[in-house]
Amino acid sequence: MYKRLLFLLLFLPIIISGQNPARSGKEEPLSRILFVFDASQSMYARWQSDMKINIAKKLMVNLLDSLATFQNLEIALRVYGHQKNYPPPDCYDTRLEVPFAPGNISSIKAKILSLTPRGTTPIAYSLQQVVNDFPPCSNCRNIIILITDGIEECGGDPCAASAELQKHGIALKPFIIGIGKDFRDVFNCVGTYFDASSETAFQKALNTVIVQALNSTSMQVNLLDINNRPSESNVNMTFYDRASGKMKYNFIHTLNHRGLPDTLILDPLITYDLVVHTIPPVRLDSITLSPGSHLTASLSAPQGYLDLRMGTNERIVKNLFAIVKEHGDYKTLNVQNFGDTKKYLCGSYDLEILTLPRIYMTDVKIRQGKTTTIDIPLPGIIVIRKSVNGFGSLYIERNNGVEWIYDLRENVLQETLVLQPGNYRVVYRSKNAERSMYSIENTFTIHPGGTSNVNLFSY
Repeated sequence: MYKRLLFLLLFLPIIISGQNPARSGKEEPLSRILFVFDASQSMYARWQSDMKINIAKKLMVNLLDSLATFQNLEIALRVYGHQKNYPPPDCYDTRLEVPFAPGNISSIKAKILSLTPRGTTPIAYSLQQVVNDFPPCSNCRNIIILITDGIEECGGDPCAASAELQKHGIALKPFIIGIGKDFRDVFNCVGTYFDASSETAFQKALNTVIVQALNSTSMQVNLLDINNRPSESNVNMTFYDRASGKMKYNFIHTLNHRGLPDTLILDPLITYDLVVHTIPPVRLDSITLSPGSHLTASLSAPQGYLDLRMGTNERIVKNLFAIVKEHGDYKTLNVQNFGDTKKYLCGSYDLEILTLPRIYMTDVKIRQGKTTTIDIPLPGIIVIRKSVNGFGSLYIERNNGVEWIYDLRENVLQETLVLQPGNYRVVYRSKNAERSMYSIENTFTIHPGGTSNVNLFSY
């Protein structure tokens, strides 16, 4: 059994070297593994075939030899409990012994082989010091592997320390290998725990942790239509690191040549929140990947189309827009240009069309795979001329009354407006007129595609 595990460990690069990073169009990130190694006094205890410290040294050296052939990987070593004798406990006894650098594996091996267990177990403090162990890097995966034979002995909170590292994006969720005793209940909140209850279990845990740390895994996102078929596609998806809130990946959803959602290759050490940028967006939170296993995530995203048109000649008005909102909601979802066709989730929407006067449409239905066409009347043009500057407003006649739609520009003598068909009234008074009775009132009608003129001349 020992030889078989050693064979797997030595040939680990062959097993996982064929894996690719997430296909995000970016350069593959540099993986940085920080080993946090327990050299406290308890590591002198007898365990299986030897003392814990000797077994840990031997297996760590074997592991480091197997990692020497990896490309795009750097390693560092932090040790705790090795500088001050116990008692009394020194709860600051932790040090970065070998920092990150290319080709430093021989230095790490030498340091591990020279360690003499002496002190106590300041795990939380050691994790807090990790902040300074990872040099700034814009494209790195920072991984912590904690190897310990005991729990926190200095009153610190390793769970809180780990959460802070993840929240600020300093490191991914740590791996913990517990030697000789099952500390799962204590360390589950810190990261992914592996129980090394025997020498062979310790070696297997090391092997498994490295595979999971360096191996990406696959996932597909099914965007379901109204019939629960994964037929929706061609929309951007954003994956966020749930712990830190930072954006990790952006993909345009794709169906492959068989009409199935494309496979994504993602970092399995991150818990993701997914936002699919439909209108309105849909999301799925707390997506957890299992290294080496394909995950399928499904979101309901049935969509149809909204087509905005204006009469038979759209050239009369340029850049006419409609505000689109979910039915009964005040929030603007989209501002859509006339002449465009846009996709929306199936449902009911309210439109505010930015014509003069405004056109309001409520409960517009969008149905799966169908196109809802909104065709408003072709507008007309009114040219308003004034002999002198003055004050005035434009109204549409409705229900035996008038509704305000526009204030004339005070210091402009001629204005050209595009108006929807209907009956209108303009009221105006020049700046020079000193009495309200000198107001001028004029009515006119706008016909689709027609032009009218209104003269507001004072006598």
